[in-house]
Amino acid sequence: MRDGAVLEASDRGKLAFLALAFGALALYPLVGGSFGIGLATKIMIYAIFALSLELLVGGTGLVCFGHAAFFGIGAYATVLLSPGYDPAELAWLLPACVGAAALYALAVGALSLRTRGVYFIMVTLAFAQMAYYVVHDTPLGGGTDGIYLNARPVLGLVPGGFELRGGLTLYWFTFGALVLVFAFLAVLLRSRFGRALAGIRVNEQRMRATGFATYPYKLAAFTISGAIAGLAGFLFAVKDGFVNPELLSWHLSGAVLIMIILGGIGHLRGALIGAFAYVLLQEFFKSEAIFGEFSRHWLLGMGFTIIASVALLPHGIVGIGRQLAERRARAARGGGKESADEPA
Repeated sequence: MRDGAVLEASDRGKLAFLALAFGALALYPLVGGSFGIGLATKIMIYAIFALSLELLVGGTGLVCFGHAAFFGIGAYATVLLSPGYDPAELAWLLPACVGAAALYALAVGALSLRTRGVYFIMVTLAFAQMAYYVVHDTPLGGGTDGIYLNARPVLGLVPGGFELRGGLTLYWFTFGALVLVFAFLAVLLRSRFGRALAGIRVNEQRMRATGFATYPYKLAAFTISGAIAGLAGFLFAVKDGFVNPELLSWHLSGAVLIMIILGGIGHLRGALIGAFAYVLLQEFFKSEAIFGEFSRHWLLGMGFTIIASVALLPHGIVGIGRQLAERRARAARGGGKESADEPA
C-alpha cells in the first residue's frame, strides 16, 4: 500500500507539472512580446526535437549521434518542395517533409541497427555527415550559403486560407504540435510496444530469449523518432524562413543530446525541461547586457555550466526531487544508527 501511495503521488506530481508547463505556455502570449514569443516558439521546436531523441535514448537505449540529419532533412524538404515564390499547401507539404525524414531514418536504421554500442554511434554519425555534405557541397541545398523559404505554407482547406506565418500563428501551431507529440509518445511508451522498447533498453539479450524479435521494434522506434525530428525541422524552416547545412551538423546532434541529458534521460518531461534550460542558458550567456564583451565567448560559460550540471545532477534537472529524497533518507538512516549506538 505504501509503494502504491508513493507511485500515485509521483503520478500526481507529473500530471501537475505537465498541467503547469503547458498551461504557462498557453497563457504566455498574453504577457510575452514579439521577441519572447519568437524565443518561446524556438524553444518548443527544440523541445519536439529533444522528445524525438528521448524516444531512442531514454526509451530504447539507442544513443544516436546523427539525429540532426532527420531534423535537417525535414527543414530542407520544406524549402525544396515549396514553389518558388508561391506558398505551398500545408496539407501535403507537412506530411511530405515528415515522410522524407522518416524514409531516411528507415534507411539509416535498417543498416545502423545491425551494429551496437560505439559502432552504432559512429555509423549514425557517418550517415548524418553524408547528408550534411550532400547539401553542403552540391547545388541541391544551396551549398554553404543555404536557401530561403520565400513564402510560408498555407492551409487552403480552411475558408479564407490559413497562412503559417510567424508570430502568434506559428506559436499556436507549434504549441499544438508539441502537445500532440508529447501525448503520442506518452501513450506509445505505455503501450505494449513501449514496454517492449523498455525491455530492449534494460536487457536486449533477455528479450530475445523470451521470443521477441528486437530488430523490428528498434527499427520502428528509429523511424518514428526520425519522423518527429523531421516535424521539428519543418517548423524550424517555417519559423526562420532559411535553412543551411549546419542544421545537419554533428554540433546540433550533440546539442540535442545535451538537452535530454540536462533535463534527465528516461523522462519525457526531462526532454521538455532540458530544451528550455539549454536554450535559455544559451541566451543568458550570449547577453551583452550581462556579460559585455565576454558574451562573445558564451560557449565557455555554457560548457562550464553543463559540466557542473552533469556532475551535481546525475539524474538531470527532473531528478532533483529524487536526489533530495535520497539524501534525506540517508540522513535519516544515519541519524537512526547514531541514536541506536548511543548508551541508554
